Amino acid sequence: MTVLEAIQRSTEFLARKGVDSPRLQTELLLAHLLQRPRMQLYLNFEQALTPAQVEGLREMVKRRGLREPLQHILGTTSFCGLEIAVNRQVLIPRPETELLAERGWTFLQQRSTLNAQCSTALDFGTGSGCLAIALAHHCPTAEVQAIDLSPEALAVAEQNAARHGLAGRIRFRQGDGFAAVPAGAQFDLILSNPPYIPSAEIPTLQPEVRDHDPVGALDGGPEGLDYYRRLAAEAAPFLKPGGRLMLEIGDGQAPAVRDILEKQKWIVEAIQEDYNHALRIVIARRD
Repeated sequence: MTVLEAIQRSTEFLARKGVDSPRLQTELLLAHLLQRPRMQLYLNFEQALTPAQVEGLREMVKRRGLREPLQHILGTTSFCGLEIAVNRQVLIPRPETELLAERGWTFLQQRSTLNAQCSTALDFGTGSGCLAIALAHHCPTAEVQAIDLSPEALAVAEQNAARHGLAGRIRFRQGDGFAAVPAGAQFDLILSNPPYIPSAEIPTLQPEVRDHDPVGALDGGPEGLDYYRRLAAEAAPFLKPGGRLMLEIGDGQAPAVRDILEKQKWIVEAIQEDYNHALRIVIARRD
């Protein structure tokens, strides 16, 4: 079987299984199997695959046809250009979360320049560690702490930090919210991509999400707003004067999150759109 034949057959199979972008998914799987850039496949369409390669691709395509996420099959995903390991213990980072990371590191860079000292950040609910790692990578002088309730998620996050040589730069802490943060600690930036899916909507999600992402990283309570209420009520004492709270929010949640924050005396500075023009990033401060 040639590369092109393998792509065509696998694409047809994934299309029948309802997988989005079946050709792209097939090419990514095959490129991973052959350990070469995806675009090089186009230069080698007539290359014959070995029986072992055919079997390896068949197994991966079968898993994808069962709606196992591509990222779990590959074992990693890209976040802000950084390779992040993922598994069933952590939420797979979404492209829109890269915007939150970028807003965060841009603020930290400005803050460090303005104050001529190291800036500090807290990643609330770190999961895979992608946000904390992006902050530490782009702000080499920043001191970053990351908290999560799940010890299994923290194990993944710590491995990801080590992968990028940041194990000594990020302090990971296990616990329930701000209870994991040392008393008296304050930060220039608190950012979070909290669970924000309403509980009743979880069974309606795509199988890749519903059956493979940890429910605790998805379920935001009856309205999807539980963690925003908690952050609005509890974050202020942990924020330095002039610091910022930055949050990712779900589709249509901007008015409710603004109201929650303003009732707790936060000043909502901006609500920014994602790539699809949905309101996605909330930036708030306290006077």
